[in-house]
Amino acid sequence: MSPFAIKAIQLLLSLSFLIVLHELGHFIPAKLFKTRVEKFFLFFDVKFALFKKKIGGTEYGIGWLPLGGYVKIAGMIDESMDKEQMAKPPQPWEFRSKPAWQRLIIMLGGVTVNVLLGFLIYMMVLFVWGSDFVTKDDIPDGFAVAQPLEEFGFKDGDRILEVNGEEFENQIAINQHFMVRDVETVKVLHQDGSRQLINIPEDIGTQLFQAGHMKPFNRMASTTIDSVVDNSIAKKIDLRKGDEVIAFNNEPLSKWQDFQEKKTNLESLSGTLTILRDGNEQEIPFTLNEDKEFGVFPEAKPVNIQTREYSVGESIAKGFDYGYWTLHDYAAQFKYVFTKKGATQVGGFGAIGNLFPDAWDWRAFWGTTALISMILAFMNILPIPALDGGHVMFLLYEIITGRKPNDKFMEYAQMVGFFILIALVLFANGNDVYRWLFD
Repeated sequence: MSPFAIKAIQLLLSLSFLIVLHELGHFIPAKLFKTRVEKFFLFFDVKFALFKKKIGGTEYGIGWLPLGGYVKIAGMIDESMDKEQMAKPPQPWEFRSKPAWQRLIIMLGGVTVNVLLGFLIYMMVLFVWGSDFVTKDDIPDGFAVAQPLEEFGFKDGDRILEVNGEEFENQIAINQHFMVRDVETVKVLHQDGSRQLINIPEDIGTQLFQAGHMKPFNRMASTTIDSVVDNSIAKKIDLRKGDEVIAFNNEPLSKWQDFQEKKTNLESLSGTLTILRDGNEQEIPFTLNEDKEFGVFPEAKPVNIQTREYSVGESIAKGFDYGYWTLHDYAAQFKYVFTKKGATQVGGFGAIGNLFPDAWDWRAFWGTTALISMILAFMNILPIPALDGGHVMFLLYEIITGRKPNDKFMEYAQMVGFFILIALVLFANGNDVYRWLFD
């Protein structure tokens, strides 16, 4: 089976699982509050459904358009835009007839399920497979640091001893801390054995993102090519495994990160590489695409990855902590979306599918499913009409002011929110298509 098919199956299975449970989060409290649920669908049934069956007043089914799912609750202004029903007098079993606090619980149910599910999956993953970590002793060559960090005192070969005064064990988590968490001080161990406490500016994440350094700390790697991507620029100009890139536009290179730095800062898309092949120097001209990617990977020393196992109790505590920081980090990085560079990084179903490995791995599948569950929770609670967060926003307004927005206003708000969502979906998936065609 092709890697694409394996990723697609994992994506479909994961989304189906999460969508059904999310909609159950609305369905169960609606039933508890004796609110009629007319439809419960996995995927959208535009024009027709693949399967449907009516049981106890609710039609259950599977649609053909795998962009989500829904429950249609009687007396609620939602994506169905059922104006005929809303024009009739309110009935006791309808959503609009229920107290505001009950409606709020119904609307928060889906997001609540996604968050709790994310925590539970992380707990299960940690109990079954444990967690991986890399200590400073596992990377004796340290990190290659991004150029903007050198002005603060970081050096190539550094390893992380402390962050904000606390011992820092898992070295591979340092990029996450710099980009989306509050880092004030970092104590490093330089290659000469000296230690240095470095003060970090408050906006370090933004500085690095705008400079194009989403991973400011990378494994030290030589300038020797390990592999070349098929149909890439590197393949076209005949770069080969084993070639050592010793200069970029006649500027010497000492590590792979120098190569990446010069490529990123290249003003023109053309230039020359000087390589060492079989003991002979060669100059190879190149012309890059707009993405400035050659399609080569360097040789890197293997890293010793350790695994920590957890008891049931430990996995519960650690899983909760892991879930909390996953949700926190996703929310924190959302600020980058509103920048020009960040907007180009937004992805749709293709980007989500690429989160899964191209070979079946249950640990990776469940870990990715937990991440997507947290993402769905965050995205759904955004105060955009047509999302759960939009309904919650209007319900909170009603609870605080004692005034309910009129139905006509809610219909218009729903339409605006729907068009916003369609635009976002088209934009995100358009980015996926662009990257597929031109990357």
